[in-house]
Amino acid sequence: MIVLFFVWQKVVCGIAGIAAKLVNGAGNLGRVRRMISQITHRGPDDEGYFFDSGICLGHARLSIIDLDSGHQPIANEDKSILVVFNGEIFNYIELRSDLIRAGHHFSSLSDTEVIVHLYEDYGDDFVHYLNGQFSIALWDKNKQKLLLVRDRVGIVPLFYTHVDNNLIFASEIKAILPALHSSPSINIHALDQIMTFWSSVGQETIFEEIYEVEPGKMVVFQDGKIAHSQYWEWEFTDAHYDEADHDLAEQLEDLLDDAIRLRLRSDVPVGAYLSGGLDSSVLTSLAHRHKKDNLRTFSIGFDDKSFDESSYQKEMIKYLGSEHSHLSCSYQDISSNFLQSIWNIEAPILRTAPVPMGLLSGMVRKQGYKVVLTGEGADEVFGGYDIFKETKIRQFWAKNPDSSFRAVLLKRLYPYLNISQPQALVYLKNFFGAGLDDPNSPFFSHIPRWLTTAKTKAFFSEDINAQLSKSAIDSISERFSPAMSNMDAFQKAQFIESRMLMPGYLLSSQGDRMLMKNSVEGRFPFLDHRIIEFANGIHPTKKMKVINEKYLLKFAMRKRVPEKIINRFKQPYRAPDIPAFFREDGESDVTELLGTDYIKKYGFFDDKKVSRLIEKIRRGRATSYKDNMALVGILSTQAVNHLFVDKQVTGNQMLDINEGISYGC
Repeated sequence: MIVLFFVWQKVVCGIAGIAAKLVNGAGNLGRVRRMISQITHRGPDDEGYFFDSGICLGHARLSIIDLDSGHQPIANEDKSILVVFNGEIFNYIELRSDLIRAGHHFSSLSDTEVIVHLYEDYGDDFVHYLNGQFSIALWDKNKQKLLLVRDRVGIVPLFYTHVDNNLIFASEIKAILPALHSSPSINIHALDQIMTFWSSVGQETIFEEIYEVEPGKMVVFQDGKIAHSQYWEWEFTDAHYDEADHDLAEQLEDLLDDAIRLRLRSDVPVGAYLSGGLDSSVLTSLAHRHKKDNLRTFSIGFDDKSFDESSYQKEMIKYLGSEHSHLSCSYQDISSNFLQSIWNIEAPILRTAPVPMGLLSGMVRKQGYKVVLTGEGADEVFGGYDIFKETKIRQFWAKNPDSSFRAVLLKRLYPYLNISQPQALVYLKNFFGAGLDDPNSPFFSHIPRWLTTAKTKAFFSEDINAQLSKSAIDSISERFSPAMSNMDAFQKAQFIESRMLMPGYLLSSQGDRMLMKNSVEGRFPFLDHRIIEFANGIHPTKKMKVINEKYLLKFAMRKRVPEKIINRFKQPYRAPDIPAFFREDGESDVTELLGTDYIKKYGFFDDKKVSRLIEKIRRGRATSYKDNMALVGILSTQAVNHLFVDKQVTGNQMLDINEGISYGC
């Protein structure tokens, strides 16, 4: 028996389900309902469920395309193939036309339906035809096969676990927990990775035996067995090495323009984030050409002016003439929303930067917008980060390690930081000199950052240290080294950023989770796979000319963006850390989790070392990056354990994040 039904209620999208060999899916309907109830923030517009022998699927929908009939799960003509889907297929109009010509019949106008018909024609290879951001669960009834597929670069999340011969999956980990028999355990090795790389690596998550479908990968569950395959990888070629700058710039503008055109497809209004940097300025400028009405833009700033970029935002607003809304974020805004943000992120973090992004998406939603364009990905694709500049200078320095002049070049990279003191050169040599003796290492570019971040692990308890048999850096060598063997130093740095930090933190903790907490979808034109593949065929010197980052992008956009924006020093997005929790007007209540009782109870950190850090902060002496990362890392780890482990949210229990600590949030 096949049962397909929808619940019409005011309940972006979230998916969940359970596959079990030879089990009637109806028996899992109650569990899947509870799973979906944990992620209604991803889909507040309606719910849909399907169950049959071996499968039960659930979906929570945010209506963006085909508002009236695009409900899920969605099936092919004979109901033998069903899909629940989170994300967008931006080229669905073109795909739909091709499929209709091939004889397929459609029951809706939604982008989701092209997936089932593509699968009918191409099987597992259907994913190669998609231009989009997505997590897909596809059930093939005849083969009793479940496919879990994630987009190429990791914009949309998807998690799973294998318990009692059941494959349980969902858009967020919190939706998996009600289907488990007990509360999860913290994955100590993933914690070690987060405290080194800012994110866990590969399929690992902060919870033991709960896994992430990796970007560009497909997980197949059939006959009780799990198989993995990779359908796309971040690869570099020499396809465009011999082309002139003008020709490359023209191709790039055409690709960007088309990527933005596709991402403006929506049956609801589309706005744009405007940070004041090059990337968001390029997007808003090109998007402005496609909008019939005035482009709506949104930005965030800080009461603490050392983090604020409002002057550049105003420059671009004036240039575009856009209707704009600005949110100013205070220390208290960050601390009072921290715990809720960790509930959404579901992992420890080392900086508070995601929290203001969640506040920004809240403002967007309150003003009636469900979709925004955003500029993430440009730095990874076109070589914009300071770490790429550092790599070039450190490679130059490594040829003559005793040179003081070569080390001083690094001071030019950070005009917005106070490194003019006499001890600055000593600091630069100590920090950037790490790993200088091995310039051919695949991780040469990132060793200084990783070693500095890893100092947060000095706060680990003896018990945690005893469980860690080898360093996090050693643990990833086998995983990434072979793929990087034919890359130059610049490409290696790009690869690491694109395969680790971008999907693990920027697109997740700071991206999807902070957007979807307020039912807002972010769209990322720079991460259109056509743009990535084009850029990966460009010589590194066209991405960074000497130390002029994103050279080709600037060259292509020089007539589209004000000169002041083109020529400004790149300043990374940052937010206040320690000052948000330890303010002049008092300490945040959330710091109760740093108290000796909680530290000892959870056992991850040494209570005496944490107490000394807190005392250092209270005396105003904790100002280093290491101190800031340690404070946020410890606090967020404590929060993850409190929310997802200590509270033991299982079965039909619902998560109330205010329960169990003596403060509200």
